[in-house]
Amino acid sequence: MKLHLIADGDRKRFTGYGEGYVEVNNRRYVRSIVVTPEVIHDTWNVAGIDTMVADELDFLLTLQPEILLLGTGARQRFPGPAVMRDFARAQIGVETMDTPAACRTFNILVAEGRNVIAAIIV
Repeated sequence: MKLHLIADGDRKRFTGYGEGYVEVNNRRYVRSIVVTPEVIHDTWNVAGIDTMVADELDFLLTLQPEILLLGTGARQRFPGPAVMRDFARAQIGVETMDTPAACRTFNILVAEGRNVIAAIIV
């Protein structure tokens, strides 16, 4: 599905998604990525929600978001509580949703000027 891009300087926004990919500012990614309103981190090596461990999320904590959107693929799946414990301690809100919902929600929150990151498992 294609999303419409609203020009907003250099802000990152999801412009499309589908099976096995997401697009940010019209550039396609076929592996897991982390997106902030300013930067795309395309070296996040998370293969899937079932194998995710807390150490793989340490990088996300260093970004100090207000909200983390965790896109888990074609359907919503939840990581174990041990994986998310450090976010609760850091008082970072975590929303787990399917990837299309995470992409749409990220765009809305960026438009609102929120300090949000999207960690998308492709």
